Amino acid sequence: MNLQRERIKPSITSEPFGVLPNGREARLFTLRNCNGMSVKISNFGGVITSIVCPDKDGNFSDVVLGFDTVEPYVKDSPYFGAVIGRYCNRIAAGRFELNGEQWQLACNDGPNHLHGGLRGFDKVLWQANAEVIVGAPTLELGYYSADGDQGYPGNLEVKVSYQLREDDQLVTRFTAVTDRATPVNLSQHSYFNLSGQGDVLDHELRLWSNRYAPVDENLIPTGDLVSVDKSVFDYRQLRKIGDSLPSNNPQIQLANGGYDHAFELIKKHGDKPQRAAKVLHKKSGRYLELFTTEPSLQFYTGNFLDGSLQRRGRYFKKHAGLCLEPQHFPDSPNQPQFPSTILQAGESYRSVLKYKFGIEAG
Repeated sequence: MNLQRERIKPSITSEPFGVLPNGREARLFTLRNCNGMSVKISNFGGVITSIVCPDKDGNFSDVVLGFDTVEPYVKDSPYFGAVIGRYCNRIAAGRFELNGEQWQLACNDGPNHLHGGLRGFDKVLWQANAEVIVGAPTLELGYYSADGDQGYPGNLEVKVSYQLREDDQLVTRFTAVTDRATPVNLSQHSYFNLSGQGDVLDHELRLWSNRYAPVDENLIPTGDLVSVDKSVFDYRQLRKIGDSLPSNNPQIQLANGGYDHAFELIKKHGDKPQRAAKVLHKKSGRYLELFTTEPSLQFYTGNFLDGSLQRRGRYFKKHAGLCLEPQHFPDSPNQPQFPSTILQAGESYRSVLKYKFGIEAG
């Protein structure tokens, strides 16, 4: 698609996205800003199915992995573009202790609980409200997770808002309240490929991080935070991802030949969103900057994609996309050295994530 970037009226529209196994209809919302950038989001799983933005020559491409109908998200999706909760990432053995009680969660990743369980927030239909707020198309989603959902204690009310701004920034806000203490760790799981095709090994990455969390054979953090200095985990300056893959580093091999690790973020500005990552694809000129209020960032390079999934004839093979998931550390309920993820009754969970898209000509 070769469209000239032009000022248009911001809008948000809705269309059918398919029927779920229970007979309810999923909807697909298209947010479009004044520059022609568009983001498609479904109220099923809060999934971002498409982000279309221009390259340095004015060619528009889709820069996330996804599907055109709801059925693959119900059956086969590796969390493409989804809202993740109640707890993103892994909890070892699906067990934790809270206030003297032992809790057992659904295990859906070998011995672990992963991304909220068998029916996490990526597999539910959210209530949706769409409007343009001060020139910015905004989609607000809400979900009520009942006490005992996937084994979690407490009733949890969750809200997620997506807003596409005129500076090509997609802002996501998460809020939640509970009536009983419960772990909460929400995130967004888009797979980015700024070239719109192929793999991401030619992408350059910078992370605002000095330490990462090594994992064991089940991809559970060992509890240590290790310096990235002089290692394949050192992304303190822009560096091509493919230069470190394949690697004989034991941590890379544990993650099936790529990254699937939490990086501790450098915090300087209190609770305000701060820069955590930058991805640059030099050939297209596209870049993505990520800002977050969270203490860590999970960097995943699509190591378990195997080419069995596709969209319009494009098969998603290993390293077809990369994920940058702001969150608290994996397995935090079992590892008190990490910041707490327990939300108490009467408290409010708040998290902000900003994706800023742009072009570097050169």
